[in-house]
Order: sequence, then C-alpha cells, then structure tokens
Amino acid sequence: MPYRLLVGVDWSTTTHQVCVLDPEGTILRELEVEHRAVAIAQFVDELVRRAGGRPEAVAVAIERPRGGLVEAFLERGLHVYSLNPKQLDRFRDRHSVAGAKDDRLDAYVLGDALRTDRPRFRQVKTDDPVIVQIRELSRVHEDLRDEENRLVNRLREQVHRCAPHLLGLCPSADESWFWALLERVVGPRRTGPRQRSIEKVLREHRIRRLSADDVYAALQEPAMHLAPGTLEAVRAHIDLLLPRLRVTRQQARDCKKKLEELLDQRAKEHDDEGPSDITILDSLPGIGPIIMGTLLAEAAPILVQRDGATLRAYGGSAPITRRSGKRWAVQMRRGCNPRLRNALYHWARVSTTCDPAARAYYAALRARGHSHGRALRSVADRWIRILMAMLRDRTLYEHSRPENPSAAVGAAA
Repeated sequence: MPYRLLVGVDWSTTTHQVCVLDPEGTILRELEVEHRAVAIAQFVDELVRRAGGRPEAVAVAIERPRGGLVEAFLERGLHVYSLNPKQLDRFRDRHSVAGAKDDRLDAYVLGDALRTDRPRFRQVKTDDPVIVQIRELSRVHEDLRDEENRLVNRLREQVHRCAPHLLGLCPSADESWFWALLERVVGPRRTGPRQRSIEKVLREHRIRRLSADDVYAALQEPAMHLAPGTLEAVRAHIDLLLPRLRVTRQQARDCKKKLEELLDQRAKEHDDEGPSDITILDSLPGIGPIIMGTLLAEAAPILVQRDGATLRAYGGSAPITRRSGKRWAVQMRRGCNPRLRNALYHWARVSTTCDPAARAYYAALRARGHSHGRALRSVADRWIRILMAMLRDRTLYEHSRPENPSAAVGAAA
C-alpha cells in the first residue's frame, strides 16, 4: 500500500535520531526523540496527525526489530520495517562514497531506502504473547547455562590450584555432589575426610559409580605445597563460588520448567485444521523443549509463513555460493542467527542417534566424503524440508515411514 510518511529511525539507548520523508523523498522534519514513554507517544501522535489520522499510512524503518520503541510503534498501528545493519551500510554508500557516517545520515538513509527498496526490508509483526514469553525464557535459560559454565570453570581452576587429585573424582567439577564434598573438605563446613560424611554425600546425590572407599582414598592424597596464605585464599574463593553455582543451576532448572509448561500449554491448543505447530514440532525426533523453545523464539514468524528457504538461511544451514569467472566456491554461511544455528545443529546431531532414517542419511553423506559438520547441516536441511511439508499439511511425523538414504542424498545434491 502507498504510505503517506516514511520515517527513518536511528535508534539509541537515550535519544533516537528521526527523519520524516514524504513519498517523493522530501525531508519533512528531522528531530531527536528521547527514549521516554511521553516523548515517544508525542512523536507518534504527531506522525498520525501528519498522516491524516491514519496510522497504517506511516511506515517506519529501523535496524533493531525489537524493543520498547518498536513495540510502541506497533501498538499504535504504525507499520514497522527492519533492516540488517550490514545492508544499511551498503545503502549508505549511495549517499556518501567518502564513508561519512552520522546519526542524521543513517536516519535519512533508512527512510529513503524504505521508499525505494521496500522489498529489501522485513516487516515486523506483533508476536503472540505466549511466543514472547517463550522467547524470553529461552534466552534467559541460555544465559544461565553460560553463567553456570563460567562459574564451573572458575571452581575447577581453584581446585586444580590446590588439590588437582580431587578432579579425578569429577574431572569437570560440575556435579552437585562434588560441590557438597568440597564444602566438607575445603569449605566452611569442612570436617575432614570422614567415611560417614562421604557415604552421606554419595547417598544423598545417588552416586553409584564411586564408592565411599574410592572417594576416601582420593581425599587421603596430600595436597599441593602452596605459599603461605594461598590455601586460605582458595578456600575463600570456593566459599563464594559454591552458593552462586547452586543458585544459577536452580534458576536454570526453574526456567526450563516454566518453558516446558508454556510449551505444553500451547501444544494443547488445536484448531479446525489440525494439530498446532508445537505439536507438530514435538513429533519430530531430536527436538526437546530447549531446541523447540529456541526455534519458536528465533524463528516464529518464519514458521508461521512456512518459509523453509528463509529458515535455512537464517539458521546457517544454507551454503553461500561465490562464483566469478572461472572461480566457483561453495562455503559455509557465517552470517546467521547463532542461537538458531546451534539449535539446528543439535537437532540434527540428536536425530542421528534416535531416528534410523536420519542416521542412514548422515552415514550416506559421510561415505561420500562430507565432513561431520557439513553432513549435519545437510541433515538439518532435510529436517527443515520435512518440517515445512508437515506444517503446510498439518500432519505429524511418521517414524515408521521408510526412506532410501541414497536417493535422498542424490536429490539433495
């Protein structure tokens, strides 16, 4: 539809630079808008007034597709389009080949590019409230797992510093029973390596691969000879790390539980056409709550549109072709969503262990000389094709359906 106003917004944390253009490209106004609810509301009121009271006649171009500013525009009925910063950099060369860059220029380039090259932009839509919650929980869970890994690495470093022989019991130092043992050996509750306390720790945490005698023998080995004060410093550091580790792990578990509850709640929703998208995703082998949450968090609009090509590109499984003259190379795609790439990778990896067809497809690719990573990307491509067909037809995955892996590999090639 034709827009009466085209608005370029170079967003910032405190003040947004704005450029308002008409359909002919004439600059109507340039201003700065503070990142405050009152200032944004006044600016939107002005835009709607200029558009004759029709918010749908205003198109806003912005780099960032999410945030309070974008949601304020969408709530008032304005059409919002997002553009990758790398594409904006290329559009900027139209107006300044010298490499000039400032906020005013970027705001103008966004608005003018939306006027001339709207197909290059992606229209931003308001997500379902449940999808918004799933996205937030999925990202928070990943942050908590990363934080736990950092804390575990620091704990292992301290243990290796004073008692490396203890790492023979738990090489990665990431198990809760090992943390409880450290508290009794070097922590504030340290009572010395007693047989009864060791048995209690193993029993409470249901550890059967080690006996109390094995743990007791490891604790009898002498510690490293350290400079005066070092052991006390290590104990103080471990005393601070252990509570944070427990809190972070518990928060990650609570976050995963809430995510599973939201997915179950959404999976129970059916319509007249058939099962919901979450039910269809859940029927596929290799997809658990974390992978499903990531797919919905990062690619919900793509799944709604049933756009397999965009999902392949956004997830990094589609390769990049570079062809010029006699040179022709096909390379791995680097520019993609890293969270979605990891989700597709682990989906493909797990599916090769639990689905015979995926396992045979992976084996056929490896037999042709493909590397492990390339073969898994091809497996992910296969799953995307299957998923798009299932979403279009509203059908669940049939595990018993046979497939010829050699024919599938030939078709993919």
